Amino acid sequence: MKKISLIFIFMIAVFPAFAQEEEEDADKPKDGWTKGGDFSLLFSQSAFNSDWQGGGTSNYAGDVHADYSMNYRKGRLTWDNTILGEYGLTKGKGDEFTRKTNDKLEASSILGYGVAEDSRWSYSFFADFKTQFAKGFEYDDDDNNIREETSRFLSPGYLKFGPGMLYKNEEILKVNIAPATARFIFVDDIYTTIPGYEDGDYYGMDQGKSMRFEFGASVDASSKLALTDNIDLKQKISLFSDYLDKPGNIDIDYTMRLDMKINEFLTTNLTFQAIYEDKAVSAFQIREVLGVGFSYKL
Repeated sequence: MKKISLIFIFMIAVFPAFAQEEEEDADKPKDGWTKGGDFSLLFSQSAFNSDWQGGGTSNYAGDVHADYSMNYRKGRLTWDNTILGEYGLTKGKGDEFTRKTNDKLEASSILGYGVAEDSRWSYSFFADFKTQFAKGFEYDDDDNNIREETSRFLSPGYLKFGPGMLYKNEEILKVNIAPATARFIFVDDIYTTIPGYEDGDYYGMDQGKSMRFEFGASVDASSKLALTDNIDLKQKISLFSDYLDKPGNIDIDYTMRLDMKINEFLTTNLTFQAIYEDKAVSAFQIREVLGVGFSYKL
């Protein structure tokens, strides 16, 4: 079942981009720097008065998304850099705590050198890092005002890098295949030194440890399609298999973002994310966000 899900998600991520290749402009990209990004701020609210009989709890939520890219080209040399930040909160009536709905900080860089002058394939070396901004909590099922801290900035933190081969169809599709990838997982040792901790319970860490080294293969792919003049579809998938520990349990991180532009500053966004990482939880983690808000091109 895991392998079927893996193939299905991967095909969703890359097939539409291949289908659009023949439609792209044949002009060669210019040398030099290109920069740009997106910023969006989404809001949602539900309110019920005291006489409402249909059930429901008043709440409000907000979500911030910002990404920025700085890409360089000179002849057969390319250098692509991206930073992404997302943060979301929600608060329900009667809840003591504001809850996170989204928390992501990522930075990636990939250096490529073309196999041939007009080839879409390049020899590559990549590095990327991801963590979160703020503390995360697990809430009691029976009492929303009781919580336990489960994560924080750099706990976990992921750093991976390695050589590989890059397929690049400019902004439509990028696929990097790296069969010799080093990955480091960082955590705060307060989570691995609690009484009764067993090896592997927290992101695969041994008792008292704050870092784990893994060596394996990774595939990272991203695509961007203009479905219509006002609708853009962005997809990103990251796969990693650890040769040193259960290589068949492939980590998956897939994100789909659909931007539906209303006008220059207003947009409707749909985000879907699926994560599988058995060192965290042996099941798919699913997140979906739909909202209307402010959007601005950087």
